[in-house]
Amino acid sequence: MGKRVLVTGAGGFIGSHLVKRLKKEGCWVRGVDLKYPEFSETEADDFIIGDLRDPYVCKQAVDMKFDEVYQLAADMGGAGYVFIGENDANIMHNSALINLNMVEACYRRNVKRIFYSSSACVYPKYNQEDPKNPNCSEDSAYPAYPDSEYGWEKLFSERLYLAFHRNYGMEVRIARFHNIFGPEGSWNDGREKAPAALCRKVAVAKLKGLDYIEIWGDGKQTRSFLYIDECIDGILKLMRSNWTGPVNIGSEEMVTINQLAEMIMEIAGVKLKIKHIPGPQGVRGRNSDNRLIREKLGWAPSMPLKEGLKITYIWVEEQVKKALSEGRL
Repeated sequence: MGKRVLVTGAGGFIGSHLVKRLKKEGCWVRGVDLKYPEFSETEADDFIIGDLRDPYVCKQAVDMKFDEVYQLAADMGGAGYVFIGENDANIMHNSALINLNMVEACYRRNVKRIFYSSSACVYPKYNQEDPKNPNCSEDSAYPAYPDSEYGWEKLFSERLYLAFHRNYGMEVRIARFHNIFGPEGSWNDGREKAPAALCRKVAVAKLKGLDYIEIWGDGKQTRSFLYIDECIDGILKLMRSNWTGPVNIGSEEMVTINQLAEMIMEIAGVKLKIKHIPGPQGVRGRNSDNRLIREKLGWAPSMPLKEGLKITYIWVEEQVKKALSEGRL
């Protein structure tokens, strides 16, 4: 029999893709989340609908010894959710509770190997003010000054898992994700990230015959975006290595948000004007620094951004067509 694996947050974007990959590998997989995946049936062998803020649900989830646990559950979203300030208490409280409960439940069931998904949002604001030259090397996280409460909670939880690693010998693996995107993710619920949001805006403009899209801020803020398949590759490489991390899992192909929009327009075969409007933006610049992952794992993501955007745009355009035909958009 293959490995016995638990994926928390298995109803979410990254979690549902991870479940599919683990099933292809022949693992027995249990998923846990507040909801099933939105866009396709879960492939998990067992799926618990439950709230991991409740310690009892965590105990139920970890009611046997697992070979691997992937802790991806969090209260999160894109800039329109994380940076507006209205969700700060929920983000910190909910995600911290999930991690406190999960690490305890795993410790009590003698689960040795647990992966924790942190974020590039842990990096200090003061290192990301120059859009052309952000510093996101792993060792730059301290002195700490994340740009959001989401980042502070991620930093706290990294330290929580590392403390259990030191004190109780748990084999912890920590990755800092940089803007993961692809099909079957949020695209129109207020939690979507820039690639899906811009794919939606371009598709809506194309299908409705509009001549412009709107972008928050001046569009000169920079980011890198990693396609979901490569994110899963990185997670598994790290989990099955003998190294704890934290390590960046992201692309080094940095673009401005304006450039991202232009790439999507080219894929869609339309030329639209860009209207810049006020809105939450986060830091001015952020890019994955992949020197450490190359050194420790002999691997780094390599897929060009445009390849992933093509697949994602086709999927989002289908969602937009469906929503328009049903009068939901």
